[in-house]
Amino acid sequence: MQERAARTRQAVLEAAADEFAERGYEGASLQRMVWRAATSIGSLTFHFGTKTALAEEVGAAGHARFERCLADLAAAPDPLRELRTLIGALARLAHEDAFVRATRRLEADRPGEVPPLTEVWLPVLRGLLDRAHDARRLRPGVSPEDAVALLAHLAEGAMAAHGATRDSAWDAVWDSVWNVVLHGLAADRAGQEGQAEQVGQVGQAGQTGQTGQAGRTDALDVPDTTESTDLTGLTECGAEPA
Repeated sequence: MQERAARTRQAVLEAAADEFAERGYEGASLQRMVWRAATSIGSLTFHFGTKTALAEEVGAAGHARFERCLADLAAAPDPLRELRTLIGALARLAHEDAFVRATRRLEADRPGEVPPLTEVWLPVLRGLLDRAHDARRLRPGVSPEDAVALLAHLAEGAMAAHGATRDSAWDAVWDSVWNVVLHGLAADRAGQEGQAEQVGQVGQAGQTGQTGQAGRTDALDVPDTTESTDLTGLTECGAEPA
């Protein structure tokens, strides 16, 4: 009996996540939830009591999935590469996990009543940028605070695009955007190795007929971004429950 009750409770919770994600708090219907869960309104109220309590449970589940996802991300020696993985994982969650989509929708519908998901991922992003700054991986003049503002907006945009189809075209756009961002953030290897060496490199480029422009990408210490954006190896990052 307890196992059956647990299955019913989970089915209602998953149905509620779908309903909140699609229709928001005000538009969500308890009747549609029980129809989705193939149960009764009595079962719903027995397990959760009210629509507000159900929304709180869905939000807590969304937070828990974010936390598990971030805990599962493997640390990388290069903090800029790890930032790319982090933002890609956030986007995947917002695309594929109904609880995360529902939590984001509830945040918008009920500001102040649902803890924002930024409380989970923004400190991680800030920590990675602090690491990059300490390792002199950021371009001179780029402060961690400015980089946090830029990448937080990028992460929010990637998550807000959850209505788009995740396919090779979407991944190609993401790769292009990320490369542009990295070329604006990443430190110049020549600058790290010393001004004299940088001047020598520019002079050598001039002898070969090239124009030594400040925007040359071959001097930027940008991590390789040719690996796939597919994050299916991350068990909690966007994986629906079995």
